[in-house]
Amino acid sequence: MDKAEKIKEVLTRGVENIYPSSAVLEKVLQSNKKLKMYWGIDPTGKLHVGHGVALNKLRQFQELGHEVIILIGDFTAMVGDPTGKSGARKPLTRKEVLRNAKDYKKLIAKVLNLKKTKFDYNSRWLAKMKLADVIELMSHFTASRLLERDMFQQRLKTGHEVFAHELLYPALVGYDCVALNVDLELGGNDQTFNMLTGRTLMKKMKDKEKFVLATKLLVDPSGKKMGKTEGNMVNLDDTPEEMYGKVMSWPDNLIVTGFEIATTVPMDQVQRVVAGLAANDNPKSYKMQLAQAIVTIYHGEKAARHAEQQFAQVFNEGLNPDDITEIKIKAKNIIDVLVETKLAASKSEARRLIAQGAIRVDQHKLEDDTFILDSVDKDGIVIQKGKRHFVKIVK
Repeated sequence: MDKAEKIKEVLTRGVENIYPSSAVLEKVLQSNKKLKMYWGIDPTGKLHVGHGVALNKLRQFQELGHEVIILIGDFTAMVGDPTGKSGARKPLTRKEVLRNAKDYKKLIAKVLNLKKTKFDYNSRWLAKMKLADVIELMSHFTASRLLERDMFQQRLKTGHEVFAHELLYPALVGYDCVALNVDLELGGNDQTFNMLTGRTLMKKMKDKEKFVLATKLLVDPSGKKMGKTEGNMVNLDDTPEEMYGKVMSWPDNLIVTGFEIATTVPMDQVQRVVAGLAANDNPKSYKMQLAQAIVTIYHGEKAARHAEQQFAQVFNEGLNPDDITEIKIKAKNIIDVLVETKLAASKSEARRLIAQGAIRVDQHKLEDDTFILDSVDKDGIVIQKGKRHFVKIVK
């Protein structure tokens, strides 16, 4: 792929919007100017495939020779991004924030070249702000402008409160790009308001234009973003088998979008997937290709092939996977067993799982929550929760 093709892919693949325009950014990319850009992430939980969309786009920019910064929002995470929230986000302590971010660099290294990636923390400047600095920052905005956000308007219409600190959030994250003095900010389409706030500040405070590139989102059939809030996302620290199985559980209408924004599969191959689905090909085969492509990014080809074999063994052949976690336990009652093996978070959840028919013991569906594991022979006892979670009880 030559430079012109790479630039076209940067500007189109998985892209929702570019500000001020795609044409203006294309002109800059075709010149010899190297852009300084960043992606900001508040460590409010685990990194997931939705974050991987931004990482894949940043990698494309890296390959064109541009400077990439990962900004950890260790200060703004304690304020709380109101994006998509019907109520105020629960504040996090600094200890919680740092714990969440502990493995970020290791996971990001699966996509980006760390030798060409800079990491920074917005507490470096935001934590040093005095009240006078905050007042000066907020003087660049009107209250009506900050209240324009869709989620705030929805809250007001339904009688829910909008708290004053939530109005601070877009101004604080907007100031990040001023502190970093970047040329471009990249983020998910749901962050467009915050990124444009930064664009406004950059122009007012530095008399400089900042490009904003908003990527497409992975959304479920109801239109909700798939992520930690909805509890239906593939985490980047999932095992290959977990990752593969979760992708296989995605609805069919996510296949094409998944290929486009969550993989590096060439777009001409993605178009063949589009054509195949339009011709009523079995979507399962394409979803398997998608699952393998995603697992390959984060775990490598060998692990992806093994995950596919395990999936086929469990779901196509009805067998237990080969590499089940083995554990010795003291409990005998199935409720206690499920809790001790962490297949259930509590006794009430264990009872609910059994009532829903989600628990199998040695391939047999369990319907009795008073079931007792009398004895464990040399082969052990396999307990299965749902389709993907297995534990073998051994002596």
